[in-house]
Amino acid sequence: ALPILIALVAGSVTAVGSAVGIGTLLGASPPILASLAGKSVTTPIAMGIAEQLGGIPTLTAVLVIFTGVLGAVMVTPVMNLLRIRDYAARGFAAGVAAHGIGTARAFQVNELAGTFAGLAMGLNGILTALLVPILAHFLAG
Repeated sequence: ALPILIALVAGSVTAVGSAVGIGTLLGASPPILASLAGKSVTTPIAMGIAEQLGGIPTLTAVLVIFTGVLGAVMVTPVMNLLRIRDYAARGFAAGVAAHGIGTARAFQVNELAGTFAGLAMGLNGILTALLVPILAHFLAG
């Protein structure tokens, strides 16, 4: 359980931090940053996060789909390049980074990978939905 928790927190923090950080560096407005914050979770959760933070839910939906497609296309080549052979680890990474579309792709590759992708997608959705609004509150106040 500990390795899963560590991977989940690292993946979630990296996804939110990199998206908001890059947006900030590029001068994005607060509504755009709020729209970026939840882009690495499944669409309904991401849209709820964006709405709660004052973002644009439809923009968030587009970003989620783009993230999922990009992640699904890239996950197998990246894992091969990194020589990660464990299908549980590959699937978990796909689920955290590419949510539903990545999970569907993981199931196409291997049943164990798909199972861990589904687990990661669900856990990442919960973690992100709980943490991002709290972090946004502290950063704004």
